[in-house]
Amino acid sequence: MRKSEIFRETAETKIKLSLDIDGSGKSDVNTNVGFLDHMLTLFSKHGKFDISVHCNGDTYVDDHHSVEDIGICLGKAFAESLGNMQGINRYASVILPMDETLILCAVDISGRAHLGFNAEFTSEKIGTFDTELVEEFFAAFVRSSNITLHIKKLDGKNSHHIAEGIFKAFARTMRDAVAIDPKFASEIPSTKGVL
Repeated sequence: MRKSEIFRETAETKIKLSLDIDGSGKSDVNTNVGFLDHMLTLFSKHGKFDISVHCNGDTYVDDHHSVEDIGICLGKAFAESLGNMQGINRYASVILPMDETLILCAVDISGRAHLGFNAEFTSEKIGTFDTELVEEFFAAFVRSSNITLHIKKLDGKNSHHIAEGIFKAFARTMRDAVAIDPKFASEIPSTKGVL
C-alpha cells in the first residue's frame, strides 16, 4: 500500500497530513487558508489521491508559513509513499487548459530536487491569498520530495484560473508519473538501478 502519514510541528505550524497515492480522489482539507484548501481539494480530485490535511498555523502573521510547511509535508508524504520507486512511470507531462489559461507541467521523479517555475500572475492576490505563495508551495514540495518539476504558463490572464490550472496540471502529471507500469512493475526506472 502506497500510503504515508506526516506530522510536523514547529513554532509556526502544526500539521497532520495523510496521503494514499492509490486512492479515488477523496479529500478532507482544513488548512485555515481558504484558497489553499480549494487547490488541495482539486489536486486530490484530479490526481485521484486520497488526502487529509489539517493545519493550525500563524495565519495572523500571514499565510506563508502554513503554505510552505504544507508543501514540505506533502512532498515528504509522496517520497515516503513511493519508497524505492519500483515500477512507476517516473516521467509525465501535460498541457492543461483552464478557460483562457494554458499550463504546461512536467515531472521527473528522479531523486533530484529542481523546480522550474515560469508562471507570472496578473494580480498580487486572489481574495486574501498572496499569489507568490503558489511558487513557494511548489518550491517546498520539490525540496522535500526530491522531484524535478517544471511549471510554465503558456497563456492566461485571470490569476484564479492560472493557479487552478497549475494545481490541476500538477495533479494530472503526478497521477501519471506515480502510476505503476504493469510491463515493468518489478523494475526501478533508472539505468543506475536506484532513484
